[in-house]
This record gives sequence, structure tokens and C-alpha cells, in this order.
Amino acid sequence: MADSPKVGAVVITMGNRPDELRALLDSVARQDGDPVEVVVVGNGSPVPEVPAGVRTVELPENLGIPGGRNVGIEAFGPGGTDVDILLFLDDDGLLARTDTAELCRRAFTDDARLGIVSFRIADPETGETQRRHVPRLRASDPMRSSRVTTFLGGANAVRTRVLAEVGNLPDDFFYAHEETDLAWRALDAGWMIDYRSDMVLYHPTTAPSRHAVYHRMVARNRVWLARRNLPLPLVPVYLGVWMLLTLLRRPSGPALRAWFGGFREGWTAPCGPRRPMRWRTVWRLTRLGRPPVI
Repeated sequence: MADSPKVGAVVITMGNRPDELRALLDSVARQDGDPVEVVVVGNGSPVPEVPAGVRTVELPENLGIPGGRNVGIEAFGPGGTDVDILLFLDDDGLLARTDTAELCRRAFTDDARLGIVSFRIADPETGETQRRHVPRLRASDPMRSSRVTTFLGGANAVRTRVLAEVGNLPDDFFYAHEETDLAWRALDAGWMIDYRSDMVLYHPTTAPSRHAVYHRMVARNRVWLARRNLPLPLVPVYLGVWMLLTLLRRPSGPALRAWFGGFREGWTAPCGPRRPMRWRTVWRLTRLGRPPVI
């Protein structure tokens, strides 16, 4: 990595939050150090007006979150290799501080094994971080930074060497769990992932179930995640644990029907190439506090 790593940013938008998008882009422009180059991808929609210097790509159809982000990656060259670090930011988010890009540069420069950094997401009104936004099982203290085994999709930084080595996000997932798929592949290749509480993206508190496809996609992609990445003995254990957790959460009847429909689809639809992680990666995940059975 260069002495001053080059940073780019990928933002996907449906074109329906122009004010929030502009605020995000302004927060990126205010970052300390060298300017961050930005690509905004219109995911099946026109891109609203953006500041001068921001590149745009307009897709004729919605490719989903991973598909849209992959288009943004390739806008920085094959695997994003025109830059050293890529930020992935939700279009209704806002970088809370002006030193986030510099903190990323320093983190990746200081730790040659670091592949991905997950930011802390905080509500702009209350400053609170939801437990689900802390990517580890021990999530009670969001202010504690640590090594983790996955990351948050719309608030992170990725070393582009990771993408060149293990590939981009899985297009077919469309929505949900694409980050964990990439995280597991990165960990299996020897990279590490950090959760950093001092790298903050403001984002309004919302429920993931607001998406109409949430329950089906979560279940389908959970099966795909296991089929693609886990050693065979762990596949039924991992999926059995998640089925039990889903039932314990007592979802509504329609939600449960959608979940089981997605679970069946996960077994019957192609999931992409199977590259099971090594058992030493299973042990690494376990030592990091999250064995790949939950």
C-alpha cells in the first residue's frame, strides 16, 4: 500500500433521497487529507444532481445492493484497484467526523493483515447505536472496538487487495448477508476485520423488516451462505441454530411463511460456487468470538 493510500467511495441510490444523498456527499468532501474520489450508482433509477467531480453510473434495472456496489467497485478499475481503499456508504448516511478517511488510511497502513473495517452506525438525533449494528455477539458496548467476523454493508472500508484476491460481493444475494459472505472469504484468505467505534456514520434508526423482501431474502441467503462457505458438517448445525432463533423471535404468520419460503428457495435455487472455508478458519472465527454455527 502506498505511503498515502488512495481512498474512493461507492454510494448506491434509488434516487428517492436526494437531500440525504447530497448531505452524505458533502460529508465525504469535507474529509481531511487527500480528496476521496466518489462514484454514485443509480440502481435502476436516475442519479439526482450531485456535486462537480462526483462520477455517476445509471443502471437500467435494480441489481440489488451487492450488484449495485459491485458496479461501483468496477468503476474504480478491475476489482477497484485504481484505489487502495474503498468506502461503502448508505445514501441516507452521513460521516460524523472529518477524519474518517484519514483514520482508515492509518488503520490499513499500520496493520498489513487488516482487510475490512466496519464503522459504528449512530442515530443522528440520539447518538445511540443499535445492538444489531455492532457486528459481534457481545454487542452491549458499542464504544468498544475489536476484531470481528463480519461487517456492516453501508458503513465500511475495504482494502481493494481483498477484493482482487477473493472477489466482489455475491450479486445473486440481492439483499441480506452479502457482507458475511465476503467477510468469510476474506477471513479464509488470511485477512482480518475490525469494528471501529471511532469511525462513525450517522444513519436514522430503521427496522430492516421495512423491506418487503426482508424475511424471504434473509432466509434464502442464509442457506446460500452456508452452502457456499461452510464445511459440510457445519451446514445443518448453522441452519438449525438459525431456524431455532427465528422461531424463538415469534415472527408474525405472514413473516414466518415468507421466511420458510425463502428457506426452501435457498435449497432449490443455485447458490453460486461452493468454496468451503478451511477448518483453521472455523477455529479463527471461534477464537474471535463467533463460531460459524450462529
